[in-house]
Amino acid sequence: MTTVLIVDDQALQRLGFSMLLEQHPDLSVVGEATHGAEAVRMTAELRPDVVLMDVRMPGMDGIEATRRIVQSGGRSRVLVLTTFDLDEYAYSALRAGASGFLLKDALPDELIAGIRAVAVGDAVIAPGLTRKLIDAFTDRLPGQTPDQERRLAALTEREREVLTAMATGWSNTEIAERFSLAESTVKSHVSRVLAKIGARDRVQAVIFAYDTGLVRPA
Repeated sequence: MTTVLIVDDQALQRLGFSMLLEQHPDLSVVGEATHGAEAVRMTAELRPDVVLMDVRMPGMDGIEATRRIVQSGGRSRVLVLTTFDLDEYAYSALRAGASGFLLKDALPDELIAGIRAVAVGDAVIAPGLTRKLIDAFTDRLPGQTPDQERRLAALTEREREVLTAMATGWSNTEIAERFSLAESTVKSHVSRVLAKIGARDRVQAVIFAYDTGLVRPA
């Protein structure tokens, strides 16, 4: 069972999400929050697997709420929902530690798949949209820090290749085909890369690759 906390200041949005999720026996809505501060408090109390987070809310917005939830070190992962595909708020939320990004007009099946993916630690942003999002705000990317340089140096040559491929938007299957590896081997490489660079998931790994200059926007 995957538990979900719905965060949105619009009652109709919360109701719609709740009704959709209740149609799936493997998903359970454990609570609803109307703003960021409430989301942080309820996440600490309920420890949901996934927080379905709106970005633009009065008071504490979804970005700050995401940052606090991630920094708490809990098990909950954040899936951000927003209206625009090139939304600076969404980009900031990803940098704050969100594990995924979807548009509010996503199809029901896409939202359900996204929740399930985030719950098991996968990314839910389509590779093309990931690159599009980062390209749009590349002028805001900071330079490589000593800590990032240290983490990047810890990677083997193969792990750097895998990280580059991940940041380029390749799936595990595509990476396996490109380097003539078993997909299980690629999964092991991905796990080691995430551990060494301190990334929670593939989304954070992509941002790390851009931050450090390993990959440059096209």
